Amino acid sequence: MNRILPTVSAENLTQFETLALNSSMNLADGHARQQLTAAQAKIVAELPDMWAEAVLRPVAEIEQEAADSFFGMLGQHSHPFAAGRTLSCYSSSLAMEILARSLVTSSDAVALIHPTFDNIPDILRGVGLRLIPVEEEQAHDDDLPAELLRQVGCVFVTTPNNPTGRVMTEARLTRLAEQCAEHDVVLALDTSFRGFDPDAQFDHYTVLDGSGCRWVVIEDTGKLWPTLELKIGWLVRSANVDLPIEKIHSDILLGTSPLILLMVKRFADDGADGGLTELQRTIAENRALVRAELAGVPDIAFVDEHARTSVERLHVGSRLALDVWSAVRSHNLYVLPCQKFHWARPDEGERMLRLALSRNPSTLVTGAQVLRSALLAAPGLQS
Repeated sequence: MNRILPTVSAENLTQFETLALNSSMNLADGHARQQLTAAQAKIVAELPDMWAEAVLRPVAEIEQEAADSFFGMLGQHSHPFAAGRTLSCYSSSLAMEILARSLVTSSDAVALIHPTFDNIPDILRGVGLRLIPVEEEQAHDDDLPAELLRQVGCVFVTTPNNPTGRVMTEARLTRLAEQCAEHDVVLALDTSFRGFDPDAQFDHYTVLDGSGCRWVVIEDTGKLWPTLELKIGWLVRSANVDLPIEKIHSDILLGTSPLILLMVKRFADDGADGGLTELQRTIAENRALVRAELAGVPDIAFVDEHARTSVERLHVGSRLALDVWSAVRSHNLYVLPCQKFHWARPDEGERMLRLALSRNPSTLVTGAQVLRSALLAAPGLQS
């Protein structure tokens, strides 16, 4: 017998994700929840030794090593940590909050990629910034209009984008950075899903510095490894950014844990030694598994055919995503309806779901089977 669950009114995607945290079939949030690899399990077993090391060593030295390992693993060899322009945070969302509070000191408007994860527009709006949507196709394919750039103090792009997985190419990033330099507009990038797609691992910092634009980049360790929310968000900035980022960072936190920084270094070293390639292969296998389990269901489509990130969008055809979400929730499966990714026009996402792929294969198989049954039951779904 299906459980009768209370009606849910979630105001943002994170609230939908929170509902799933205690479920054995949580395919909602994009955090890493797959099993540790053998090499990663060995790192975790050595945490007591890392604790002792963190007590004895200077924090700045540990932080430098962690940054070198993490950025190096991702091909970002010209990252400016040594120049004092990289700040560590508890999470990428905290880095976003610091950036937003910095931007509002000199601007009242941001041009933001559309769609994208809704905590980005929510945080920007929360400090009073006005948002102008930039459609993903336009951001990737064409110059931005000069009229738009005259209205804003920042252009904000997520690459690879969440939920679409689309990556801004080196040539396109170069041109966008040149445009931002020409109009004295800050270019902000959120690269939290960079580790899943080799196409996103050209050295962004060489491109950005070469353009002369003012720029900020948010990097994140939290999507890659199943470290129980122990993570670091990096907030990186250009020498000419002219925003009070360091001051606002110091208003909020003193620093991050050297123990977590040591753990990040070890995971990144393992990633550079083949672990990142293994992760990318696992996600590709998990994506193929989900698609195979849902093959043959009428009136559905996988939206992002070539995506490599750890999430997968499913168009549910004539069904409403919230109806499907409600149906599978009664079987303890949680996925993510996509309306709120489309922060400017939520109706564009009302027939799409996002599934997280950083899970154990058995969880994905069971979840996909539940989802398949619900989809085949339509149009008789009851929300």
